Amino acid sequence: MRFNKRVLSNGLRLITVPMPSFESATVMVMVGAGSRYETKKNNGISHFLEHMAFKGTEKRPNALAISSLIDGMGGEFNAFTGKEATGYYIKAAKNNVELCLDVLSDMLQHSKLEQAEIDKEKGVILEEINLYEDTPMRKIGDIYEQLLYGDTPLGWDIAGEKDVIRATTRQDFVAYMSSLYSSDNMTVVVAGGIEEEEIVKLAEKYFGGMKKFSTPKAKTIMEDQKKPAVLVKEKKTEQIHIAMGVRTVSIDDERKYPLEVLSAILGGGMSSRLFSEIREKRGLAYYVRSSSDHYKDAGSLVTMAGIDPKRVLDAVSVLAEQYALVKDNRLKITDDELKKAKEFIKGHFVLDLEDSRSVAGYYAHQELLEEEQLNPDEVLAKIDAISKAQIEEAGSEFFKNDTLNLALIGDFKDRQKLIDIVKL
Repeated sequence: MRFNKRVLSNGLRLITVPMPSFESATVMVMVGAGSRYETKKNNGISHFLEHMAFKGTEKRPNALAISSLIDGMGGEFNAFTGKEATGYYIKAAKNNVELCLDVLSDMLQHSKLEQAEIDKEKGVILEEINLYEDTPMRKIGDIYEQLLYGDTPLGWDIAGEKDVIRATTRQDFVAYMSSLYSSDNMTVVVAGGIEEEEIVKLAEKYFGGMKKFSTPKAKTIMEDQKKPAVLVKEKKTEQIHIAMGVRTVSIDDERKYPLEVLSAILGGGMSSRLFSEIREKRGLAYYVRSSSDHYKDAGSLVTMAGIDPKRVLDAVSVLAEQYALVKDNRLKITDDELKKAKEFIKGHFVLDLEDSRSVAGYYAHQELLEEEQLNPDEVLAKIDAISKAQIEEAGSEFFKNDTLNLALIGDFKDRQKLIDIVKL
């Protein structure tokens, strides 16, 4: 799989990924406009705007007109918001690529953003926030990042605060788009059964008129943690959810590769160290999984688990013990374990890229957020090249008391007992 990149005269980046055997294609527009670019006064607007983009344009006056058009060609469309980017996409039969480009460019340039629709959608957003609050398995990640990044945009919830959502006006959306939705802050990716030169012409036709202007940079995270930290969100639940991790590196740091393999060894699947120790040997949890996550200027390796409320301290103790093995270079990774971890990562990576939507997201994310654009085989080669020594070095460097963090959601009141345990 190979990509081709063009930059339009207005600075918009176009990436085409021909996949000759595919009868479908995905058109994705990703914007460098996520929740970390927000303020206290508009927290949640990045996600809110994602909803409003599908509510009608001058050419297609309402949500039904847009959805009927896409349904009528058997396509699927959606959007997503992260802390550093927002994406919009349509996936359809390859002969409908021009229509997909037309619709997405229309939405991004000519959304009506009617106040009546905004007011109606507020109720939808508020219920989405309630859904997250009632789903601790999903919410624990937000609580963990709140602990890591505090009262900064990177530590705020993407969905926003309810009072801010209720007060949002059309002018707030206009101001936000006028600040960040510049043509040179966007990437358009078209992946699937396409002809590159045709896509270049269509991209010029539908996106070439977008305006280019200066956009603000996100405030850099200043990390200065000096001791372990614990955050408990008390809530009546049948299961306690925890997230325990350490601070690591940004998305452009090469050490992310050994950290990813280490994460797979610790909590990547049902044969991983932590799954075996916490669930299989002791029956303390239902799910246990680790991930290595990265932003432009920060990162974390974290383990999440759903715990028996009566045995939370036992589970946290086991997790701390396993983290201590990493810190002290006592994990004793075997050759088979290293190979299995690499194959676990590569297998999931390859499976994800069997879908044109995932391929579009992969290239858009790299182009917008990373310094280096790699084809999948280059990423796989980097994973293959990781040695046990590199993993041990990364573990001893980042698994330390100073940057250890534990977040918890559930019916648990004795925070001090957790503080006493959380040490390596």
